Amino acid sequence: MNGRRPAVPGRGRHPAVVIAAGFGSAVLIGTLLLGTPPATASGETSWLTAFFTATSAVCLTGLTVVDTGTHWSVFGEVVITVLFQVGGLGIMTLATLVMVILSGRIGLRARLSAQLETKAVVGADLRHVLRKVVTFTVVCEVVVATLLTVRFATGYGEPLGRAVYLGVFHGVSAFNNAGFALWPDNLMRFVTDPWISLTIAGAVLVGGLGYPVVFELLRTWRRPSRWSMLTRVTLGVSALLITGGTLAFLMTEWRNPATMGPLDESGKLLAAFFAAVMPRSGGFNTLDISQMYPSSWLITEILMFIGGGSASTAGGIKVTTFGFLLFIIWAELRGENHVNIGHRRLPSSTQRQAVSITLLGVILVAFATWLLLTISVHDLDRVLFEAISAFSTNGLSTGITNEIPVAGHVLMSLLMFVGRIGPLTLGSALALKQRRRRYELPEERVIIG
Repeated sequence: MNGRRPAVPGRGRHPAVVIAAGFGSAVLIGTLLLGTPPATASGETSWLTAFFTATSAVCLTGLTVVDTGTHWSVFGEVVITVLFQVGGLGIMTLATLVMVILSGRIGLRARLSAQLETKAVVGADLRHVLRKVVTFTVVCEVVVATLLTVRFATGYGEPLGRAVYLGVFHGVSAFNNAGFALWPDNLMRFVTDPWISLTIAGAVLVGGLGYPVVFELLRTWRRPSRWSMLTRVTLGVSALLITGGTLAFLMTEWRNPATMGPLDESGKLLAAFFAAVMPRSGGFNTLDISQMYPSSWLITEILMFIGGGSASTAGGIKVTTFGFLLFIIWAELRGENHVNIGHRRLPSSTQRQAVSITLLGVILVAFATWLLLTISVHDLDRVLFEAISAFSTNGLSTGITNEIPVAGHVLMSLLMFVGRIGPLTLGSALALKQRRRRYELPEERVIIG
């Protein structure tokens, strides 16, 4: 013993702080770039517009206050593409990968940060994990961009250069669940085009599964019996939500003259499926959201709040959280002491995390909705939709985003940021000291309900 006290990690060393700072830095850089004259078609834009767009891109949301395809120049669109690519891979994933390339070694701090971002298993070969993440991302984006490029060139007469540009932009946007499109009506012009719709929906689904689930499926897709609890819950709940959402949209919008009404049966089925997939955090739309019935808005809000898979490009509280809550309720109804899923028991710490994430999400959305109602003239239905879309980093909108006052845009930017890095990640960044109680207090039974 040398008599020195053990070093206590400083505030800036906590992985959650590093991740929050990384995303914040990306937003700041994006704001500075989008605020320059070359980034816009007219040569000028407000710093608030640049800040909101940069936040939306880095946080993979897709909410916009200006039309992406006409307001921004090619340079601005490229900046936006880079921002949601960076947001999709994760600031710490990219930073750690650069460190690996340059030095061939990974420090403990970088390892902890990247594991928190990628949800990698502690003790795994992080370099191998990051290589797989980047390789899988690039391969998927190339495949999606190629499919879209072929369709734009052969089906819509776009010149090859323009078709490639559209394919790359929307391919990267779709896989990263960013929701940015270069047309004023988003993807409404492709509502009956299965090539475009299914390609975009497929990219959103794969990007929203989560890297741990994807890699496990690639390894054991022939042996479902060996799937982990995470994979089983993610796939099961996702299938349930997409199937239920498709049927619900068919029921509510089938005769709506402003949405599905004019479409034939196959067109309605395709539009309903697309509408059920996009709330996972995709953010694209082939139907006019503003013309949907309020019942359809409610369905969309529920699906948006749940979001996609853990450790994925999707937002929301995550399908695993929702699935765990269902199993927790089922165990309580049956009077069981433990929550069992298949042949595995769900740890109590995971149960507390699921409840905490959900309640924090509800509180944040409720508080943001109340604030937006006090500063805007829109009704509760539209404001609530907007707040949930921002928190879940989804990007779907009833069309009031650009009509909200300046204070509302700042509030929604903060909501997107919190929704992207996660309520618990942000909470741990603000409260770094984690104490382990060395004693237990006596138990007291209380009445619930």
